Amino acid sequence: MPAKKKAPAVKSTPRKVGSQKQPSPDADAGLPRPKIGDPAPGFSATATDGSMIQLADFASKNVVLYFYPKDDTPGCTKEACAFRDVYRQLQQKGAVVLGVSADSAKSHAKFTEKFQLPFPLLADEDRQIVRAYGAWGEKTFMGRKFFGILRSTFLIGPDGRIRAVWPKVKPEEHAAEVLAAI
Repeated sequence: MPAKKKAPAVKSTPRKVGSQKQPSPDADAGLPRPKIGDPAPGFSATATDGSMIQLADFASKNVVLYFYPKDDTPGCTKEACAFRDVYRQLQQKGAVVLGVSADSAKSHAKFTEKFQLPFPLLADEDRQIVRAYGAWGEKTFMGRKFFGILRSTFLIGPDGRIRAVWPKVKPEEHAAEVLAAI
């Protein structure tokens, strides 16, 4: 039997303002997103509580990895609260939920406290995880085009492979879709 192909790990680290050259806003736009059956790209990032979380920490669980644009905005709040509301059911099915955005851990902590989110949010300020999962690209809002985080979700199985991909998400309905897929 051939050896399992393992995706390279990425590490998200906070970027000090002015200390490094910032990437172009459209750098790496449209990177390919992992497909069903692919090894999930590994990562390490700062969580809401300041701890470091790695994908490898959840090796025997299903991982719901969802990407969202910004803490405490209407659509992102609806999506986070929908995951909060089905979180216990997801846990009963052996799943963990991890939210990822480019916001800071401090912003995540405020968002988590305000809406009593029971799962960690990961600070991907340098967008390394976002890029590894192909969740960065061109968006249109109110007729304006720009680059940003594409609202999307990946279900990663206990074997570390992508089991499902939701490339476009309706915030209010999405958590129920994920629950049904597990």
